[in-house]
Amino acid sequence: MEPISLIIAALVAGAAKAAGDAAPDAYNGLKTLIKRKFSGDPKAEMVLEEHETDPETYEAALKKKLAEAGADKDEEIIKAAQELLKQLKPEESKAGKYNVVFQGEVKGIQVGDRNIQENKFG
Repeated sequence: MEPISLIIAALVAGAAKAAGDAAPDAYNGLKTLIKRKFSGDPKAEMVLEEHETDPETYEAALKKKLAEAGADKDEEIIKAAQELLKQLKPEESKAGKYNVVFQGEVKGIQVGDRNIQENKFG
């Protein structure tokens, strides 16, 4: 999973579980790191907060702000997102599952369970 999608997935899972006291420290830690990255950009901070209550509406905007801030290259944020997902979805964090790293050009990859993919390269 590419870094921005990983961060978004962790935020969505964390927000959904926040009310149930599942991994609140990890979730709040991830949000704190992202807020620090967004420091000085009130629009980005607002998008992060709004995403918590309405992820579908704010997902594209949050992805854009995360990319602009370089969150996808911030090892601390990526590790915090991975840790949060491990705590919230341990069955999906088994050795190697969804821990994919690509080097160079990649075509036709899909990560996940029960996916269907059709590729036509020409």
